Formats: sequence, C-alpha cells, structure tokens
Amino acid sequence: MYDFVIIGGGIVGLSVGMSLGKRFPSKSILIIEKEDKIAAHQTGHNSGVIHSGIYYKPNSFKAEFTRKGNQSIVEFCQTYDLPYKVCGKFIVATRKSELSALQNLYQQGLKNGLEVEKVSAEEIKEKEPYINCLEGIKVEKAGITDYTKICRKYIDLIQKQGGELKLNTKVINIRNIQNNKILETTQGEIKAKFMINCAGLYSDFITKLDGFRPPAQIIPFRGEYYQLKPNKNYLVNSLIYPVPNPEFPFLGVHFTRMIDGSVHAGPNAVLSLKREGYKKTDFDAKEFFEIVTYKGFWKLVQKHTNEGVKEIIRSFSKTAFVKSLQQLIPEITINDVVSCEAGVRAQALKNNGSLVDDFLIIQNKNSLHVCNAPSPAATASLEIGKYIVNQISQQG
Repeated sequence: MYDFVIIGGGIVGLSVGMSLGKRFPSKSILIIEKEDKIAAHQTGHNSGVIHSGIYYKPNSFKAEFTRKGNQSIVEFCQTYDLPYKVCGKFIVATRKSELSALQNLYQQGLKNGLEVEKVSAEEIKEKEPYINCLEGIKVEKAGITDYTKICRKYIDLIQKQGGELKLNTKVINIRNIQNNKILETTQGEIKAKFMINCAGLYSDFITKLDGFRPPAQIIPFRGEYYQLKPNKNYLVNSLIYPVPNPEFPFLGVHFTRMIDGSVHAGPNAVLSLKREGYKKTDFDAKEFFEIVTYKGFWKLVQKHTNEGVKEIIRSFSKTAFVKSLQQLIPEITINDVVSCEAGVRAQALKNNGSLVDDFLIIQNKNSLHVCNAPSPAATASLEIGKYIVNQISQQG
C-alpha cells in the first residue's frame, strides 16, 4: 500500500512526485509509467521553449503558473547545472491587419506582469537581421532548455527522497475498496491511499476508469516540424513567433533555436488519428472512432474549417509549409529545411466544441485528475506540482 501513486512519468507527474516528497517526506510515493522510459510523449517531444505567459488570459492558471514557472525552471536549471538559455522571443506582425492583435497581446502581457516591450522592425533586425515584419513585441525572459534532462533530474531527486518509479506499468482498471484505490496494471495490482492522474494523452481515459465523467475529451493534435539545415542556422538567433491568428486556437508556425543550436520550424496542428500518432500513417481504429463520434469534435471542425484545411495542406505539402515560414523569413527556400520528429498535443475539448484554454485539475476524495495540461505545462511544471500538493494538503 502506497500513500501516493502517480500515473504518468511525464514532466507534470514527475514534478508532482518531487513536490509530494518535499511536503511529505515520510510518505511512500510511487510513479508508474506505461513506457520503458520517462518523458516518452508530450515532454520528450517538446520544443524546449521556456514560455513567458503572454498568451494566456490574466488570472488564469496558465498565466500565473507560466509567469512563476519561467523563473522557477531557470532557477532549477541553475541549481542543478542543466542547460538553458534566456534568449528572448520576438512576436511579430507581418501584415497591417495583425497590428491591432499585436497591440492587444502587448496589453495582455502587461496585465500578466511580464517584461514586454513594443519594438520597431529596425530594432528587431538588430538581433534578427533576416526577419520580415512591420513591428513586434520583445519578450525578454523567454528562453530554451531541455525538458527531458530536467525530467531526469526530477526523478533523481524523487528517488533520493525515497520515491519509487515503475516503468512498463500500464493501468488497465481502477477499483475503489474501503477508500483506497486498487490499480490493476500490466505488472499486477498496486494499492494506493491517494491516486494522482497525470496521464497526459490518456488523462480522460484514466478519469473514466476512476468512475468519473471528465468535463472534456482529449483530442490529439499532431504538430509537425521542419529543421533548418546546419548551414542555414544563421538565419535565426532566438525565438521568432507570428501574431496568433484569432480565428485559430493554436500559435501558428514559428522558429525555435534549440538548446543544441539547431533551428526548428513549426509546428502545424493537424488531427492525429491515434493518441500517440507521431506519423501520418499512425492509426488506431478505436481511438479514431472515439474522436469522430464526439459531438465536440464536429463543432470544432465547423468553427475552424478554413484554417483546419490550411493546416492539412501544410501537413502534406512542403511547399505550402515553407511558404508560411517565408512570411517570417523570406530568404528560406524549400531546399533549406528537412522534416524532423513530430509531437502530439493532448488538447481537452468540451462538448460544445470549444477547447479548454486553461489547465484543468479536478479533485475528488482520494484522487486528483490533471485533465488538461498541454503547453506551457513544461515551463509551469514546478508550479503545477506545488499547486497540486497544496490542494492535497488542504484536503488533509
């Protein structure tokens, strides 16, 4: 019998385990992960950006946790000598029609307590000479790191605290007996006094196994990337983002100079036909059926048909993808980029067709479910962990 069992060995589950160990040093803690390694999915396919919190509604979990997490994740990297760089980010308008949205985003950044600055095209080109823009926002404290390495340090600290990790352990059923959780797994039964669901792409599935109806269903969106050839890395020095399209709930393709110096361009956002479908050919009939029979999915499609079609075209046409990149850096050609590994975003979708736009955490008597924690959850991971442990502590 464990005091706490955490389902999911991604960055959120590991942060929760580490925070629990600090708060309850005498309690037994187990993290179970269905893969043969930690950080195998969203975390391991993360672009590594240390976000600022500019995109999120003031007073939301995302805004608060990301602003605080921007500092705490950097301090964590400094403490444990992990790679990071605070390189800054530019969010730029390339058309006059985007200027009002840029101004709104700037005002939101100020409301969120961030160090943001309106900058001219000339000022931006001092650092990013190949960029095409009319004007932009400079986000000073945005940066880059390696979240897989951060996860390895999380688990190292958890194990030093006395916590345990079991890999290749998939949950297939959950029973409640005398206020305890009995987790039936591929490695046998595991008993817990309190269970925490950090299962990412399968968080709604685990919530249902626990006997609760989640307020939203996870819809997987694959984000595909290209990478600049090494001889073209000089074109990008930091992080370059477009002004978000208010007609589409994703950020749009952008440039990320990674911690190893390579430059990734993307992602798009296309429906994945499998929750862990990193390739176009990946398909799971049962999971696909769950998507297409969900009313919220079709309502989402109706809302964003035009932009959704453009995303699909970019997925199958390298020419179309590069054309969208040229809006930011015109010098890039189709021969300058090669495809690289994709990621899958676990996005919670409500029955009315609206995306859950904040972290969604639901607590019950002896369980807690993280039902929505896509990007910027990696940046905010330490703050999410602290929050969850505080919620459990208050419950007693």
